[in-house]
Amino acid sequence: MTIFDVVRNALLAGFGIQEKIKESIDELVKKGELSETQGAKLVKEWTEKAEKSSDELTKSISDVLAKTLEKMNLPTKEDVEDLNKKIKALSTRIKKLEAAVERPEQKGS
Repeated sequence: MTIFDVVRNALLAGFGIQEKIKESIDELVKKGELSETQGAKLVKEWTEKAEKSSDELTKSISDVLAKTLEKMNLPTKEDVEDLNKKIKALSTRIKKLEAAVERPEQKGS
């Protein structure tokens, strides 16, 4: 099981729990044990807590992935882009040098 599977399952479980809580609160409202206002307030509170937990989980996962990639010493997107720029610049210089070398040979022929 990959880390992405674990995260996906955790998020799905979180959504399932959130839905169950909403259903339970709706049931309490139907039975008259909670007013609609109280039920709506509880749903809102649980939703906010779930979103906060989800954001914290996402940040934690991002931090773990960043540290793991750093330890693996893999090039970043910026590293690759910088190398591409350098390669293009060097290619341009080589073409200019080749053109300069070819010109004197052509004059001497």
